[in-house]
Amino acid sequence: MGIYTVTYKEWDACVAAGRCRQHPRQSGLWRGDNKPVTFVSWGDVQHYAKWLSEKTEKNYRLPSEAEWEYAVRAGTVTARYWGDEIGIDNANCDGCSSRWDEELAPVGSFKPNPWGLYDTLGNVHQWTADCWHPDYNGAPDDGSAWDESGCRERVVRGGASMTDQRASRADYRVRMSADVTFSLLGFRLARDLE
Repeated sequence: MGIYTVTYKEWDACVAAGRCRQHPRQSGLWRGDNKPVTFVSWGDVQHYAKWLSEKTEKNYRLPSEAEWEYAVRAGTVTARYWGDEIGIDNANCDGCSSRWDEELAPVGSFKPNPWGLYDTLGNVHQWTADCWHPDYNGAPDDGSAWDESGCRERVVRGGASMTDQRASRADYRVRMSADVTFSLLGFRLARDLE
């Protein structure tokens, strides 16, 4: 699992290679080399993962919803890896009491979880590989993505800046049209082990 969400600097390398598109709204307050890339659709993320996989000769992809939650929890059973309460300066969200609550923070601005992953809760919502299902009845039991052809709605996890702190929980999930792009939606990748 990626230690950080993918940044504008990383995304811009794909744009420069002609493999990713630059969204017209990827500018201004939200932009910065070390800030998480936003305004990316689920399909945009697929282009980025394919480009990175070809460039590095390693297989990068979105994590499944199960992989995402497992990595975010990092062996904990509480609502957040640091405990059940939001606390102070643990994440970037509305009511999280951080200096970044009104804008995106650079990646790595908060303490990592016990497994060394940064910004798993708050800052930007994160795409997962799964199609949206209202519950887990019928979900794969091996941690793989619950995918199907023609899927138009995907699962987004993690909460975000300017989003209520209730969204910054390991179990919080949202359905999102795969075509949506907006200022608080980004991603992190997983890499298959050889």
